[in-house]
Amino acid sequence: MCGFDMEIEVKTTRDFFPPDNFAIGVRPCNPQNFKELMDVYIRLCTDLSRKIMRGISLALTGSPEEFEGGRAGDAFWAMRIIGYPGVPTADGPGPTNDIGCGAHTDYGLLTLVNQDDDITALQIYSNGLYDSTLHRVINKSPRYWVCVAYFYETNFDTAVEPLETCIQRSGRAKKFERAVYGEHLVSKLLTSFS
Repeated sequence: MCGFDMEIEVKTTRDFFPPDNFAIGVRPCNPQNFKELMDVYIRLCTDLSRKIMRGISLALTGSPEEFEGGRAGDAFWAMRIIGYPGVPTADGPGPTNDIGCGAHTDYGLLTLVNQDDDITALQIYSNGLYDSTLHRVINKSPRYWVCVAYFYETNFDTAVEPLETCIQRSGRAKKFERAVYGEHLVSKLLTSFS
């Protein structure tokens, strides 16, 4: 598996992750305007994420602004472009092991995934009304496969806890304890990359 991370666009993570700890991977030479294309793509993903979160907020609370301001008004993003080699076929050689990412749930607010055509914060805010989707990534195709994952996160220093309207709608007690998202993210990343 090969891939690289685009910059995490948030001021406060620099305190936790100095630039030499999370180096940006090598960018492709072709197309020559790759960085400019990705900048446009990231702006589109950010705009789409904000619109999706306004819709989710409207559905959960009746107010489209619930995830703006103190919760996600200064949201940040991370993006990974990951390539997965093809698997062997009867006609020729290929990798002999499954290559991918095991079963997991994403720990951010919203994830957008774009991939080849043929090939949990939200859970807490909603008090379990919306679940994080358990998923895994395995390429079973003989072709090299590319996945672009864009992670839209809350404000780094926001308190993540069930919204009062969601506690009432779920008809149960507060299911999740309060956590500071940045501390949770740092813990997950250090566990994943240590």
